[in-house]
Amino acid sequence: MKSLWARVALIPVLVWAVATLSFFLLRAVPGGPFDRERAAASREVEAALKARYHWDEPLWRQYLRYLGNLLQGDLGPSLKYRNHSVNDLLVQTVPVSLSLGAMAFGVAMGLGIPLGTLAALGRHRWADQAAGLLTLVGVCIPVFVLGPFLILVLGLWLEWLPVALWGHWKNAVLPTLTLGLYFAARISRWMREGLQEVLKSPHVQAARAKGLSESRVILRHAVPVALLPVVSYTGPMLADLLTGSFVVENVFQIPGTGAFFINSFFSRDYTMMMGMVLFYSVLLQGLNLVSDLLLRWLDPRIRP
Repeated sequence: MKSLWARVALIPVLVWAVATLSFFLLRAVPGGPFDRERAAASREVEAALKARYHWDEPLWRQYLRYLGNLLQGDLGPSLKYRNHSVNDLLVQTVPVSLSLGAMAFGVAMGLGIPLGTLAALGRHRWADQAAGLLTLVGVCIPVFVLGPFLILVLGLWLEWLPVALWGHWKNAVLPTLTLGLYFAARISRWMREGLQEVLKSPHVQAARAKGLSESRVILRHAVPVALLPVVSYTGPMLADLLTGSFVVENVFQIPGTGAFFINSFFSRDYTMMMGMVLFYSVLLQGLNLVSDLLLRWLDPRIRP
């Protein structure tokens, strides 16, 4: 329990480190957010823009101002969408990205765990071979290839589903499948390998010796232990889901954080980039903490 509280106490330090690194690294990148104005406007206009966003101040003062605003929950104004703050844009786009990630996570777990279990129980049979083939194909095909393929087949050829935008449940099917199928293959591989090892363990053999039915042995004694590698992988998987959604959102023209993050990179919208980096760092630290709590609950050996 002490280590858990130590991790919770470390989160503000990590947030400060991420904020500091992103601030100075982005300032070190050549170019600036007002380069276009410099080419199209006078020096007076450029000076007024820099004064408005405090870019005429020394770097150390800009850093202290940024930390002060951050402590108040203010991520600053967007330098590209100048009538909006970073907080406003995150409030509009984060629910879309989180919805997509949650649905893709459900598809990954809902398909990966049963598929991996079926493959482990049917070892050296057709089920194991079929599941292994699907897993190999799913792992080898990245989302930026799978997405256009699903658009071409299910959207353009068969005309079953819309291929872009967001709003109706049909719009969510293709991007959810694109993200979910890729990670379902990885979950299936972890589940298959974990369950095959657990089925050989002494406590499973002892449960069988007690006369318990095979289904009860598998569901009660084998599957919970086999899920431990899957649960430990959920933290990194959720990180991959969130970053992978950037590509999927651009492929399917979804108004999530992905499009804003990429646009902010090309337009040198530093405040938008730093705000999203901070948001995702806090989110991922929280998700990894939840993953550790689930491991403690599933595995009595690591409980205090």
